[in-house]
Amino acid sequence: MIKNQILIFLSRWFVSSVGMWLVIRWFGTVDDGITGGLSLYIVAGLVFSLVNSTVRPLTTMLSLPLIIFSMGIFTILINVAMMALTVWILPGIHITFWGAVFGTVAISILNGLINLLVPSRQPK
Repeated sequence: MIKNQILIFLSRWFVSSVGMWLVIRWFGTVDDGITGGLSLYIVAGLVFSLVNSTVRPLTTMLSLPLIIFSMGIFTILINVAMMALTVWILPGIHITFWGAVFGTVAISILNGLINLLVPSRQPK
């Protein structure tokens, strides 16, 4: 049971790292003093995973009236804000608002594809 959960976490962390690599390469910039090596994207994936698992549920709960009023469209802004928060936490990485929007769409598509392949729970 725990082994399965660890494998699911590692696979989602890997997908987040690949997603952040795509987003930073396509829509962002890395300062000259920062090396764009593998460790940068691994840390970016970890930070993105932690932000999505801790900050996003609280933000979603607090903005529930806006989500209901906009019929769910406000969740797009929450996703963009989580991407912007992740980039803000990481030193030397910059992304524009539209880069965060397109990056959020790219990671959502990637996560959707992975969720089809990797089940989050074991069938009973």
